[in-house]
Amino acid sequence: MMNGNLLLVEDDPALADLLKWHFEREDFRVSHTPDGDEALLLAAETPPDIILLDWMIEGISGLEVCRRVRRAPETANVPIIMLTGRGEEADRVRGLETGADDYVTKPFSPRELVARVRAVLRRVRPALAGEVLKFADLEMDIVSHKVKRAGKTIPLGPTEFRLLRHFLEHPGRVFSRARLLDSVWGRDRDIELRTVDVHIRRLRQAINIGGKPELIRTVRSAGYALDDDGG
Repeated sequence: MMNGNLLLVEDDPALADLLKWHFEREDFRVSHTPDGDEALLLAAETPPDIILLDWMIEGISGLEVCRRVRRAPETANVPIIMLTGRGEEADRVRGLETGADDYVTKPFSPRELVARVRAVLRRVRPALAGEVLKFADLEMDIVSHKVKRAGKTIPLGPTEFRLLRHFLEHPGRVFSRARLLDSVWGRDRDIELRTVDVHIRRLRQAINIGGKPELIRTVRSAGYALDDDGG
């Protein structure tokens, strides 16, 4: 089974060949470019499942590529792992703040990198593993796009589905309205924070069937979380 489409942005030919060999052996479909501008074009044309992005590349920097990938609606949610020789904490923080999901400092083991990629994909793209996400008596089948609570099918609109999926992938974690906008709607969208409240309300109405306990919790002055306590 194909593990997903991987875009490798690396200008060291020897390292690129080595990584391509390792990932293709693990059944990834790999596209490669040494150039930042071409990486943005490739990502826009066919959004990959994950991007491996070197910090120091030809053309625009890896950091700027990361920033632009996050800004574009079609790639806003594509996971990015940055590859770099920069090991300073300030650089790592800068990379993560720009939108990278993980950060690997050179030199690294290709096998370790494959494991890190799998971990990120399991976390953010469970559909690639054909997983059913579950929490309490709620379950979501990513592939068939079906949601059930206590065995009863629940119809959801596309936005509510994405919102619930985000919560199911991060149970118990509190998300601010701004963070939910970034993760569910994509960055730089001209959407008001109150829009999040509207869709949270719709999601609650849909999943709280038959007097079932509340699963989406409002955390005062912080945001929303999926947990068993309700409220």
